[in-house]
Amino acid sequence: MNRRRSTNALTTIRIFFWAFFIFVAWVSAAPARQEKAGESDQKLVLRAPTPNRVYQRDQAGFGEIKLDLVNKEKYKNIQVLVMGGEGFDTVIEEAEFGDGVLRGIPTGGPYLINIRADEDSVEVDPIYVGDVWILAGQSNMEGVADLIDVTPPNPKVMLLGMDGKWDEAKEPLHWLVDSPDPVHSGDPANRAERSKRMHANRRKGAGLGLPFGVAMTEALGVPIGLVACAHGGTSMEQWSPAKKGEEGKSLYGSMLRQFELAGGKARGVLWYQGESDANPNAAPKYAKVMEEFIAAVRSDFHDPDLPFYLVQIGRVVRGGDPKDWNMVQDAERLIPEKIAHTAVASVIDLELDDGIHVGTHGHKRLGKRLANLALRNLFGHVGATTPTFESVSRGARNRLIVKFRDVNFSQEDTRLRGLQPTRHIAGFSLRKADGSEIPLIFDASVGPAPDTVVLKLNGRLPEGAFLWYGWGFDPYCNLVDAWDAAVPVFGPIALDPVK
Repeated sequence: MNRRRSTNALTTIRIFFWAFFIFVAWVSAAPARQEKAGESDQKLVLRAPTPNRVYQRDQAGFGEIKLDLVNKEKYKNIQVLVMGGEGFDTVIEEAEFGDGVLRGIPTGGPYLINIRADEDSVEVDPIYVGDVWILAGQSNMEGVADLIDVTPPNPKVMLLGMDGKWDEAKEPLHWLVDSPDPVHSGDPANRAERSKRMHANRRKGAGLGLPFGVAMTEALGVPIGLVACAHGGTSMEQWSPAKKGEEGKSLYGSMLRQFELAGGKARGVLWYQGESDANPNAAPKYAKVMEEFIAAVRSDFHDPDLPFYLVQIGRVVRGGDPKDWNMVQDAERLIPEKIAHTAVASVIDLELDDGIHVGTHGHKRLGKRLANLALRNLFGHVGATTPTFESVSRGARNRLIVKFRDVNFSQEDTRLRGLQPTRHIAGFSLRKADGSEIPLIFDASVGPAPDTVVLKLNGRLPEGAFLWYGWGFDPYCNLVDAWDAAVPVFGPIALDPVK
């Protein structure tokens, strides 16, 4: 009897064990069963495109849209319908699914894409074809201005955020904490909690991207896609193209991932960086490093003529020797003279929202300045160049005549002839090789030619003098032209050879 009870108990334990094992296995397999059931029973599912996406148009003004349809092989008959216009009342294309690539979609939108497969159907909207711009660099590109009186959204300006999702662009554009790449978001273990806190409490984040995008779409009438890639406080060493193999652990690798998510095509790059390289180790190499960086970006973006528009670093409120800061500024100023299809915009006249970051209103002006450069260079619009130092000569009665090229003149107001203001121009100085000032300039004003500035000196110019505009960390500079394009910081310009 005891042996039978013992056997029965052992059998019961074995049955319980196997039942428990089967239950655990069944529960563990539930997601796979659900996924398999979903694949066989679900309605038509379209992985791509997703709503609000902007596709880069080609030189002829057409875009290609690749459709990623789940389980397309299970359907016998797949039809694609593309409708355009505000009310989706114009049929752009109606065809067999084919290879899943919609070709020849004209610039514009919003488009609605409808796919019918046997008895199922799916649609996605809005989709756009226009121009895609990469936003990269450090904090002044990321945007650290006050979120007050920001540029409002525009229905034709979209953003590929750092979370990898397309949506209507609105300030702030950059949310580092939401990036899947650890180079931006840090420890994934607490990222969700950090993201929740930041989204609830953020007070800063306005930048130049949205003002640029709005200015472009208002001028061209085409959709604009912005791609967020910037990260504050970063150096060119951290942006090194040599680190692209690290993928999301590197800034360059993360930028390439965003570029591919945007379709692997872009109209151009907007770049604002250099503050972190204004030090004795990096500043002397900055010009060469930037030349190599631009070449690498163009190679990896498969576009040898990719437009690359950069912003010269501006002001910072700090003490010390400004030699390295000014060295980076001058290297940036000279890049367009060395590399084709590049341009530089200046911010030296703009206000700050803290000790180093351009303010909200200043970003609005800067976005417009960059848009004017792009509109003129890429689309032949009457637009603004950046007025740049060309030469300096000596005039009578202890005068220096500073000539600028690419000065913009007003097409409407004859009073705005060229450089502004006409009197009390601030920012020019004469200095020795060690940076010490030679106090001779008592007046700076626009000359008889509106692309010149006359510096009146209180005495003869000594040997070994250099001309500067915007020397130091925090100069007051106010020289712009009729299109609000600011003169970049320049110097040192040796005056000994000047006659």
